[in-house]
Amino acid sequence: MTDYAADLALFVDGSWRVGEGRDAHDVVNPATGGTLAEVPLATAADLDEALAAADKGFKLWRDTPVDARAAILRKAAALMRERGDVIARTLTLEQGKPLAEARGEVEGAAQMFDWYAEEAKRNYGRVLVRPAGQRSIVIKQPVGPVAAFSPWNFPVYLMAKKLAPALAAGCSVIAKPPEETPGCANAVMRCLVDAGLPAGVCQMVFGVPDTISRHLIASPVIRKVSFTGSVPVGRHLMKLASDSLKRVTMELGGHAPVLIFDDCDLEKTLDMVVPQKFRNAGQVCVSPTRFYVQSGIYDAFLDGFAKRTANVTVGSGLDAATKMGPLANVRRPNAIEALVDDARTKGARVLAGGERGDGGFFFKPTLLADVPNEADIMSNEPFGPVAVTARFENFDDAIEKANRLPLGLAAFAFTENGRRANMLGDAIESGMVGINTFAISSADAPFGGVKDSGFGSEGGSEGLESYMAVKAIHTA
Repeated sequence: MTDYAADLALFVDGSWRVGEGRDAHDVVNPATGGTLAEVPLATAADLDEALAAADKGFKLWRDTPVDARAAILRKAAALMRERGDVIARTLTLEQGKPLAEARGEVEGAAQMFDWYAEEAKRNYGRVLVRPAGQRSIVIKQPVGPVAAFSPWNFPVYLMAKKLAPALAAGCSVIAKPPEETPGCANAVMRCLVDAGLPAGVCQMVFGVPDTISRHLIASPVIRKVSFTGSVPVGRHLMKLASDSLKRVTMELGGHAPVLIFDDCDLEKTLDMVVPQKFRNAGQVCVSPTRFYVQSGIYDAFLDGFAKRTANVTVGSGLDAATKMGPLANVRRPNAIEALVDDARTKGARVLAGGERGDGGFFFKPTLLADVPNEADIMSNEPFGPVAVTARFENFDDAIEKANRLPLGLAAFAFTENGRRANMLGDAIESGMVGINTFAISSADAPFGGVKDSGFGSEGGSEGLESYMAVKAIHTA
C-alpha cells in the first residue's frame, strides 16, 4: 500500500500537501477492519490558505471563456475513464462496494463532467420586451466560491455532482470529501489538475467535519454551501450558513417507500428490487427500504424476496463473485443490529439474515416481514442491507403509508396500470418517483428531495442554476 499512502494529500492553491506534522486519520478497509494508510488533516492555516486561493481562483475562473472551461471538464472526464480501473479499485478498498459497482460509479462521475461541459454553453439569459431604444436583459453569473461537502457512500459520483456543475458555472470550490475515502477523491482531483484546471480554482481538504464546516462557512469568501448527508447535519449547516445568508443546497436523508401493486409482473419486479435493495449494502440515499405490498400478493412477494436474498453472495468487493460488500465503517453494523433487534422485539419476523457476517464490517442481507409502525426502523432510515415489509389494501392506503414520514427524497412503485401510474406520480410526496424503474439518477435530470429530505437540485439544468446568480440589467 506504499503508493496508495503516498497519494493521500490535501490540495490547496495548486499544491499537494502531505503530513508535515499535521494530525492524521486512519483509513480503514471495511472488508478486513485493517488500516490502509493515514490521510493528513487540514490545519486552520491550511483552511485560511484554501479560502484565499478560492477567492483568487474565482476571479480567474469566472472570466475564463466557457469553451475553455468545458474543454478542461471534458479532459478530466477522459482521464477518469483512462484511470477508471485504478480509481475503482481504490474506491472498493476504501468503501467496500463490489468492484463492478465501483467501476459504474466512476463512469457515472465521468458522464457528469461531460454533461456539464456542454450544459455550461446553454446557460442562456433573457431579453425583456421594452420600448424602442431601451433594453432590459437578464443574465446569469457564477454565485462565487463554493464549500462542497460530500459523503462516503458514493465518494466519487457525489463529489462529481458538486464539482462538475460548480466548475461549469464558473465558481471556484473548496471540496471536503469524507476521511473514510480520501484516495478515490484525490484521484478525481488529480484528473482535474492534469486536465489543466488552474491553481486556486479547486481545493480539497480533509479534517474533523464540524471543524472544517464551521471554519469555511463562517468566511465571507464562501457564497454557496452544497451538502449531501444526514438530516441532523444538514440542519446544523443551514444554521451556520444563515448567519451570513449563504445560499445552500441540501440533499439529505430519505427512507424510500416502494409500493408493490397486485397487477405488477411479480417475478420481474422481484428480479429488480432485490439487487437494488442490496446495492452498495443498502448504503444509498435512495435505496428502496419500506416495501408496502398489496395483500393479494404479499406472501408470494415475501417468498420470492427471501429466496433471492439467500442467494446474494457477500464478501470482499475485490472478489468477482461478490454481489454485496461490507458496510463502510465500524459504526454501521452496530446501528443496523440495533434496528433489527428492536423490530424483532416489536413483532417483526426475520425471513432472511438479521445478523452480522464474519470479519470486517459485514451484515447479512436481511428481510423483515410484518414490521409495525412502532418499530424504529419504520421511521429511521437504516442505511444498510435491510428490507422492511408490510401490507396495504388499496391505493389510498398505499399513499397514506408512503407519505407518513417527514422525509421525501425518493419513492418507487410497481404497477402495470397506466392510469394508476399517473396518479402515483402526482400523489407521492417525494422529490423523485420511479415507476417500474430505479433509474432516477442521471446527469441530465434534477436530483433532490422535499420536506425534511432537503431542497435544491443536483443534476440537470437545475443543478447548474443552483450555482448561478441572476442579474437584471436595464438600459434606457
